[in-house]
Amino acid sequence: MINNTDLQDIEEQDFYEHLRVVVDKGQSLLRIDKFLMHRIENASRNRIQNAIELGNVLVNDKAIKASYKVKPLDVISVVLPHPPRDTEVYPENIPINIVYEDDDVLIVNKEAGMVVHPGYNNYSGTLVNALVYYFQQLPTLPGNDGRPGLVHRIDKDTSGLLLISKNERSMTYLARQFYEHTINRKYIALVWGDLPEDGTITGYIGRSIGDRRVMSIYDTEEKGKWSVTHYKVLERMGYVTLIECKLETGRTHQIRAHMKHIGHPLFSDAVYGGDKILKGTVFSKYKQFVENCFELMPRQALHAQSLGFVHPSTKKSIYFEAALPQDFESVLKKWRGYTATSAGQMG
Repeated sequence: MINNTDLQDIEEQDFYEHLRVVVDKGQSLLRIDKFLMHRIENASRNRIQNAIELGNVLVNDKAIKASYKVKPLDVISVVLPHPPRDTEVYPENIPINIVYEDDDVLIVNKEAGMVVHPGYNNYSGTLVNALVYYFQQLPTLPGNDGRPGLVHRIDKDTSGLLLISKNERSMTYLARQFYEHTINRKYIALVWGDLPEDGTITGYIGRSIGDRRVMSIYDTEEKGKWSVTHYKVLERMGYVTLIECKLETGRTHQIRAHMKHIGHPLFSDAVYGGDKILKGTVFSKYKQFVENCFELMPRQALHAQSLGFVHPSTKKSIYFEAALPQDFESVLKKWRGYTATSAGQMG
């Protein structure tokens, strides 16, 4: 069954606005922060100056200072996080697993089953509701308005690491890393079938014409956004394979749609057809074994295992890992046991 929360998942690029402006021939000399205030909706001077200071504003492909005066035909490029939505998010005292925290960022290990952001049919019980409550207990810091800044998302039924910004300055700094795909993210997935050693899946990803809840891969950019997933095999277990996926882009359902596209849907992924027996024998014993695995893990076998980025204040690279959750480990243990006892029968 497809949950309505799948409708409100959006690609990470939608968290950021990328503005490209070619200055008019008749433009008089004007400080760039003042110039951009009139060009970017909902942009305060402080927000623009933050972006300039962090190198998120380029003129003719070069970083500039806030005092720079725009000239006719200058090409200006800006990457900014979208301003927080006006919709009210109510704080809720929900436990969250905090892996790391400082004045700028928060790393959370999200459990499967938790929606990240309030949306259609899910206005409470989300990670953002929990974060708003948590942030209200913290001392107010400069640039922190008490609202968590989501830097990216993972699907409701995907477990693993999420990066949250605690102030506007860090949000702006991290926005550029996500926009330029320099964030290091790796996922662990269990997929149906036996894959080649490694591979790269590419294509334009967009909503399926037949079912808007599902993403499909297309050959032309008119139908979607460019997407790249690199994968490598970690372990073969006969009819399923454990893989590591490294994201070069961050699109809605990217790994799930990519693996479906190459004929290897994620194990137990109801949205992309992985909740059926796609490989294996016709024996009832095998069928019961797979059904037991589905019961142990009634969600897609996908875990956001690692996250690496350059810290907004220290400018040093930091890296985090989250162990596989219990349901994932239990399913792997069952498949390893089945493979060991059935090795002679599996061709």
